[in-house]
Amino acid sequence: MSENTEVEAKRVFIGAGCNRVVNNVSWGASGLVSFGAQNAVAIFCPKTAQILTTLPGHKASVNCTHWLPSSKFAFKAKHLDRHYLLSGDTDGVIILWELSTNSNNWRRVLQLPRSHKKGVTCITAFMCSETDAMFASGSSDGVVNVWDVSFPSQPSEECKVSCLDSISADSKAIVTLSLAELPQNPGRFTLAMGGLDNKIKLYCGERTGKFTSVCELKGHTDWIRSLDFSLPLHSTDEPTNSIMLVSSSQDKVIRIWKLVLVGDVGSWQREITLASYIEGPVFDSGRFTYQVSVESVLIGHEDWVYSVEWQPPVDHHQPLSILSASMDKTMMIWRPEKKTGVWVNVVCVGELSHCALGFYGGHWSPDGVSILAHGYGGSFHLWRNVSSSKEFENWQMQKVPSGHFAAVADITWARTGEYLLSVSQDQTTRVFSSWKSDEENEHWHELARPQVHGHDINCVAMVQGKGNHRFVSGAEEKVVRVFEAPLSFLKTLNHTCAGGEGSFPEDLQADVQVLGANMSALGLSQKPIYLHSSSEPLERNGGGEGLETFETVPEAAPVELKEPPIEDQLAFHTLWPESHKLYGHGNELFSLCCDHNGSLVASSCKAQSAAMAEIWLWEVGTWKAVGRLQSHSLTVTHLEFSYDDTLLLSVSRDRHFSVFSIQRTDDGDVSHKLMAKVEAHKRIIWACSWNPYGHQFATSSRDKTVKIWSIEKDAHVKQVLALPQFGSSVTAVAWTGLDQKEKSGCIAVGMESGLIELWNIKIKETEEEGTTATAALALRLEPFMCHVSAVNRLAWRPTESNQSLLRLTSCGDDNCVRVFDFKF
Repeated sequence: MSENTEVEAKRVFIGAGCNRVVNNVSWGASGLVSFGAQNAVAIFCPKTAQILTTLPGHKASVNCTHWLPSSKFAFKAKHLDRHYLLSGDTDGVIILWELSTNSNNWRRVLQLPRSHKKGVTCITAFMCSETDAMFASGSSDGVVNVWDVSFPSQPSEECKVSCLDSISADSKAIVTLSLAELPQNPGRFTLAMGGLDNKIKLYCGERTGKFTSVCELKGHTDWIRSLDFSLPLHSTDEPTNSIMLVSSSQDKVIRIWKLVLVGDVGSWQREITLASYIEGPVFDSGRFTYQVSVESVLIGHEDWVYSVEWQPPVDHHQPLSILSASMDKTMMIWRPEKKTGVWVNVVCVGELSHCALGFYGGHWSPDGVSILAHGYGGSFHLWRNVSSSKEFENWQMQKVPSGHFAAVADITWARTGEYLLSVSQDQTTRVFSSWKSDEENEHWHELARPQVHGHDINCVAMVQGKGNHRFVSGAEEKVVRVFEAPLSFLKTLNHTCAGGEGSFPEDLQADVQVLGANMSALGLSQKPIYLHSSSEPLERNGGGEGLETFETVPEAAPVELKEPPIEDQLAFHTLWPESHKLYGHGNELFSLCCDHNGSLVASSCKAQSAAMAEIWLWEVGTWKAVGRLQSHSLTVTHLEFSYDDTLLLSVSRDRHFSVFSIQRTDDGDVSHKLMAKVEAHKRIIWACSWNPYGHQFATSSRDKTVKIWSIEKDAHVKQVLALPQFGSSVTAVAWTGLDQKEKSGCIAVGMESGLIELWNIKIKETEEEGTTATAALALRLEPFMCHVSAVNRLAWRPTESNQSLLRLTSCGDDNCVRVFDFKF
């Protein structure tokens, strides 16, 4: 087994949704945005709307990320060679990462020595200088740790991190923190904490350590959700003696508190009057006395306010401008009026959208020109102020990356490889494709969301052959559903890189009468919208007025898209109509495949018995059941037709594979026969794949092996090769051809650890020995390019044979869909 390292790998695309937790997103001074996608930390560039990389290291779901420096300190960090990022997960682990801005290389610096016992809920930081920072991390058991970190000034040095203090602030969770330096008191810091007891706790401490509780701010009537200190910067040269703290809560109210230096310790006496109650608490720190009072109460949101954030300083001047994001589906910008000084809501975005349930957080870009929200559906929403005048603001929606927000179960290419189709436990089916652009690099975006369902979707198969684009999908239900592309999608395809004729020429599209589809109220069946139907929306509920108060599903308005769609369009206006339901299975569907000719679809469901483990064959077009194949006793995990469509291979949880011969009679009937059944592995067999150039196939299993089998002339099956044992369970395998004359190919192997390897394989057939095979490792993808959790499916893009550039897609439990290019 020699190692051959001449294969070059390139990352083309990563699609992923954001974990649905507060504090998950951070916009750094580097201009990049970080977020958690399952156990990965994903990094995206707002300018290109592309996810650049994912960072592997966490063993549990990532709850929060925080840049050092974040956008708040961008004014101090103009020319840094290295930016740092903190990420915390549900196991209490916090990891520090380093980005070299010159090479765009990431590296894992260290894991913090002292983990929280429960999940990390929030991280906040204060940059004391370019090489020195303080940060605090909060946990769901009420413990807050305060840390000191110093960054190396020379490349040879390492980061130094030390724990300054550990505060048991509460018996319940601390969900938000903010750190600030006290006005005119260098080296003394205040830490604000918010939790579930409706009070804001203020602690004070020195740069070197211990923090003590100084006061509590009362006023909110529900959980505190977000806190943020302003920086003590003003346009005048005079040093300022106050900073502001903004807080938001589930009581729908935002409060602005002012922390003012009132004098030296001992010199300032408070008079006990009614006014002193309004003015708020007083505390000492070092030589000074400070007072906290309510500056303003902002009422405008109609639901929980999950985040508030001061606009980042520009030219050492802190703008009086606050961004808030709420579960009422809006983000607002608040500023004081010039004449009266009264705080008012000057910008409101998002109110026209139907995006599911609302926003979990909102963030400013470092220059204060863009605002980003992340929502309940794992989606991002970005607005940019495109106005050139200072008086008038014009916030327009921008492109953002998108993807699944739960494990991606299956993935397949369109017939000629012009787009990808993925299905997920987030109950959606999504289409990804590259868009035409003037730039050199192709940019991929989500193109459509053909199915938005009420059950987790487990499997998908593209219907091959001629005619319109169709796919079948199977979810956690007993029905196979068939979908057909609407006209709006076919027209949109012309604007993608694959555009033009593709596999369904324009002259045939004239027969397609369906423009799009409407979501049903329960989210199970999608009804077609016809081309020539009246444009008026139907009177719903028989014109009943009273029912309109409930959340109704908006009428879809499918259109030809000339640029990548944003979340609102994707969620409602890019559905495909469901054309058939196939009934037969007795349990939830598990696997689907279509033959290469486009005449048969095979399906299997979850099974504990031989009767349930039957494989059903369906005829494309009539969609009648034309066969029930019996062989296995437990769930059939993967199905695949051989490239000449004469054989069907199935692998199962019962550790056997079966090969069926599929014959067409002259009158069009289908006959099938079990040719072979072999116990192939010691544990469950997860996947199988045929050699494009012959009757050989690969099987992969939880026993960490991949085996190559051949069907000999006398129809018996023999094992011709076993690849060396892998590091973890092999969950996905895909075989593609390299050279037909030499019968050489490449097998992609995906593992439970998320890693992907490529193996070159050569098949030799001789009269004496029959079939033999040799294999060599071609490439191990580096962990930063791979998944961070189990790979669920690998699929090679359909290509003409003997191409040197091959494209592979993969999907996994880390919510990611990935596309790679390999140069052989």
